[in-house]
Amino acid sequence: MSGDTASIDREYMQRALRLAAKGLYTTHPNPRVGCVIVRDGAIVGEGYHQRAGEPHAEVHALRAAGDQARGATVYVTLEPCSHFGRTPPCANALVEAGVARVVAAMVDPNPLVSGRGLEILRDAGIDTESGLLEAQARALNPGFIKRMETGLPWVRVKSAMSLDGRTAMAGGESKWITGEAARADVQRLRARSEAIVTGIGTVLADDPSMNVRLDGEVVQPLRVVLDPKLDMPANAKMLSLPGSTLVLTSVGEGSDIEDLIDSGAEIRWLGGDGDQVNLTEVLKTLAGLGVNEVLVEAGATVAGAFLAAGLVDELVVYLAPHLMGDGARGLFHLPGIERMDQRIDLDITDIRAVGSDWRITARVRS
Repeated sequence: MSGDTASIDREYMQRALRLAAKGLYTTHPNPRVGCVIVRDGAIVGEGYHQRAGEPHAEVHALRAAGDQARGATVYVTLEPCSHFGRTPPCANALVEAGVARVVAAMVDPNPLVSGRGLEILRDAGIDTESGLLEAQARALNPGFIKRMETGLPWVRVKSAMSLDGRTAMAGGESKWITGEAARADVQRLRARSEAIVTGIGTVLADDPSMNVRLDGEVVQPLRVVLDPKLDMPANAKMLSLPGSTLVLTSVGEGSDIEDLIDSGAEIRWLGGDGDQVNLTEVLKTLAGLGVNEVLVEAGATVAGAFLAAGLVDELVVYLAPHLMGDGARGLFHLPGIERMDQRIDLDITDIRAVGSDWRITARVRS
């Protein structure tokens, strides 16, 4: 491949990635995918996957291209699917359209596809390549990839703290640690997540809404409450809001279950010790519901439990420019760490100003 061809390929794949990102809030449980079709040096069709059950990115692009797709090069951010789901296989559609070349950013981790889509194309005489800008493509779909590869969703823990690492005053007061810009940024984190997880302690203390408040089209995430003793009140604010609430309990018998169900909650019993629902079972349950990305918005105990169990992939911490003092509450409850060699190591991947605050994004080292 010549240098000019490689440069051109990158340019069109970058465009496909930008198109894919338009589906950031709406495609789940499907991955975000973009597609660009080029013939004789000009874009003749493009599209992105918008919602589950609707046409995939390749189909939108082929419809836009029409007859001009014949002999064209297709740039797609994920290997074209090869199986019948809610929609027909995209690999077959590309073959029928008579395209000459397909460049995929990455192989689909879904075991129903995983190389079969590219194989269908090659068997039809279509030139195929994969791996161009793969890191960027993977970054668009961390939850889908992890769920396909491990059976668990991507877990992102969001917290806000003062410069001295405090998240609430000793009495529980925490509104507001961060400014409006940071709180608006959290809405975007919620919008890209299929599920928001919190603990019953947060529900009882703050009665949170746990919904997305953004302009434009979004899919309200599943609200998940970890409630081992089933103390969830039937009049909790979240139960009156659009979207679904799932209460996960272990041995709970505390609430009037019928009232809770009548208020709109779904209740599932999982394993646990009575004080904590089994967190691995929580994530397996959510993965079974098609959840790709989980946002944990909880207090220090629940957030710390996810970390201690090795179930956190990413931390997003908003750092506010003030001090809250020794008596205020800390960021994570991690009582088992007593020596330096027990530390949880992180790789900071991004630091940026968000209004008057700073947002720190870090990956937990495996």
